[in-house]
Amino acid sequence: MTQQPPHLFRPLKLRGVTLPNRIVVSPMCQYSAVNGCAQDWHLMHLGSLAVGGNGMLIVEMTNVVAEGRITPHCLGLYDDACEAALKRVIDFCRLHTASALAVQLAHAGRKASTRPPWEGREPLRPGAGGWPTVGPSAIPASADDLVPRALSTAEIEGLVRDFAAAAQRAQRIGFDAIELHAAHGYLLHQFLSPLSNRRDDAYGGSLENRMRFPLAVFDAVRAVWPDDRPLGVRLSATDWIDGGWDMAQSLAFARALEARGCDWLDVSSGGLSPLQQVPDSPGYQVPFGAEIKANTSLTIVTVGMITEALQAESILAEGKADLVALARGMLYDPRWAWHAAADLGAEVRYPNQYLRCRPRQRADGSPITAPANPERQP
Repeated sequence: MTQQPPHLFRPLKLRGVTLPNRIVVSPMCQYSAVNGCAQDWHLMHLGSLAVGGNGMLIVEMTNVVAEGRITPHCLGLYDDACEAALKRVIDFCRLHTASALAVQLAHAGRKASTRPPWEGREPLRPGAGGWPTVGPSAIPASADDLVPRALSTAEIEGLVRDFAAAAQRAQRIGFDAIELHAAHGYLLHQFLSPLSNRRDDAYGGSLENRMRFPLAVFDAVRAVWPDDRPLGVRLSATDWIDGGWDMAQSLAFARALEARGCDWLDVSSGGLSPLQQVPDSPGYQVPFGAEIKANTSLTIVTVGMITEALQAESILAEGKADLVALARGMLYDPRWAWHAAADLGAEVRYPNQYLRCRPRQRADGSPITAPANPERQP
């Protein structure tokens, strides 16, 4: 009887796309684009992660309009130049990876127009390199941030079309999957949370109304995205603030997405306000995804201070999630999947050019007798 591989290294099929394992590289902003266009930094950064043997690599938050960027240096997918620049990077990655390649589409809303983190994230005002920000309501993220202009109904409808147009560009680039960013205090999350959405029209007030815009975006993207390619959503399960977005509302949103055929829910938390009180500890966000998984049929991606292979394997083996995503851990160790495979006694793909570095024995001392990918050199 053939022994099953560890849970972390079992394939997972999402529509017509098969992930070779359950390791996901989370989207990580690099603040290194020029006019929304990917540069050589992205070629190096994503190329390095693409050859790391992961199940899926999600490209950083990529904005559907220029005004939706967090900083002037963030990626976009809103014109032909952005599309061509990102296609160059993805075409390169595709040559050297078996990982599914996804892109996270987003709009920063009231968190737009700031300096990059290594410059303090201060707001950039119009006339000083920044631009006016927008949101569901004219409520800034903090006392130091720009006051956003409340979007009109016509502008909301236009942004739904912008998300769909970016999805069509993603299809032309050749992405396998899309993740919509409804977390971390960005525009879709701003509409969901009663702390940032104080509208009195069809897009505010009740939970049904606050979900209307994010669900309209999902529907519009699903309508133009090929049926055989998966579409997921990243969600902040709680604002970590009394009276804000919480698990009960997250479950309602998750069930609405489930009914629409959402392929995965990437469950994070926080990011809406500096007033949040987050109790950081290893795996601290895993229970949020586990609760949604227990109450829906959604495929769950879990995140949050997951750093060790045995930790990730236990999360999956205990049925708390279906996929495990790493962000900073991948920056620190882009070969995390290789090392996890050695620790757990699993096989993982190496690029032909790196096969010579593949360990001859696993962490338990058992020999590795054959390469994981014995294809011929090109």
